[in-house]
Amino acid sequence: MKPDWDKLMTEFADSATGLVADVDCTAAGKSLCETHGVKGYPTIKWGDPASLEDYQGGRDFDSLQKFASESLKPMCSPNNIDLCDDEKKA
Repeated sequence: MKPDWDKLMTEFADSATGLVADVDCTAAGKSLCETHGVKGYPTIKWGDPASLEDYQGGRDFDSLQKFASESLKPMCSPNNIDLCDDEKKA
């Protein structure tokens, strides 16, 4: 999976709306991983940084790329309330 993930990171490197990155949970990223409930490798999280969700899709490049292209964009959240419909704002 690592080569496909690295390829995806390169593809999204200049994205203004989506971040694809990795964190070493055994070193400097340990506290970040603990905060977000990462307990094993590989764990993929996505969504609003204040409320990350577990990724459950395929681990090959095509699956990762499709998901990232469709899902890594600004979405309804407390930080992007203007993107929420009236029902979610209530």
